[in-house]
Amino acid sequence: MFGVNVTDYDRKVYEEELRDFLPDKIIDVHVHIYKEEMQRHVATDRKGCVNWPHMVAPDLTIEDMKQSFSRMFPGKDVKAVIMGMPTCKLDEVNKYVLDCSKKENLPALFCTNWDTTKDEIRNAMKAGFYGIKPYLNNSPSYIPANEVRIFDFLTHEHLEVMDELGGIVMLHIPRSLRLRDPVNLAQMMEIEEKYPNAKIIIAHIGRAYVPSDIGDAFEVLKHTKNMMFDFTANTLTLAMEKCIEAVGTKRLMFGSDMPITKMRMYRICEDDHYVNVVPRGAYGDVSGDPNMKEVDDASQMTTFMYEELRAFKKCAQELKLSREDVNDILCANTARLFGMGN
Repeated sequence: MFGVNVTDYDRKVYEEELRDFLPDKIIDVHVHIYKEEMQRHVATDRKGCVNWPHMVAPDLTIEDMKQSFSRMFPGKDVKAVIMGMPTCKLDEVNKYVLDCSKKENLPALFCTNWDTTKDEIRNAMKAGFYGIKPYLNNSPSYIPANEVRIFDFLTHEHLEVMDELGGIVMLHIPRSLRLRDPVNLAQMMEIEEKYPNAKIIIAHIGRAYVPSDIGDAFEVLKHTKNMMFDFTANTLTLAMEKCIEAVGTKRLMFGSDMPITKMRMYRICEDDHYVNVVPRGAYGDVSGDPNMKEVDDASQMTTFMYEELRAFKKCAQELKLSREDVNDILCANTARLFGMGN
């Protein structure tokens, strides 16, 4: 669907809960733009990916992104950091993203494969990309999804180039234990220590979507000095609070994972995993997806975007964040990192 179908309930949530809380300028650090025909459809090309995002978000053109932001955030100036979808044909989607970046004057990240060479990354940076977007599905085919480690798709060669150039890395960590996984934590700390000039963003707060995903991760990560985090597609207030308590408000950023956050839903925790509750029939047959659950009454259901921002507002209230803190997280931190005027 082009844009977002805004309901009366959406308007009520925005006007009563979000409009005054949000700053006038917002920067979304995590937006995927791509066309449906750019997608790869071989199952092995989506190794480690959950299925539901592809049900709810087949594409997002740059025009669709702009229209969606204008409908969801009336009265606000919203900009984005753009990147392709890592399940796409990388040469096609990277070209599209770079063209849109230049046309719209927006920062962009270059989607990589595990065997992308140093020269390819250097050339991408020279062409205008600000950094890279590696992803676990773009790891060697012989590694099973549950055994993929960070260095299998974000290689030391890639990190050497990012360290050399001061490039930005948007890192979606792998493995079923998510943020609390000891291998993930060890490799994240190794990156922090070995590549201090690379600007690492841990996407989704390390995929900590339910309380058990957090573990004691922030007892380790509080010792970092450079690593940043975004709360993209995350509605867990506790994860946001733990992140801020560990690293402060200057190292957390807002991201949406658009187009996924156009989705109409709310999130619950069942048996220590997240479940997206959605309107019945809205996204095809979801009966076999453990992360999806349908209900008949969607009259009080808003978008994933608003649910995420509601969770952050609750975090801000519970930690008594200042207006400056909120502005940092929703705009200024990303503006500083990418050199964008805020």
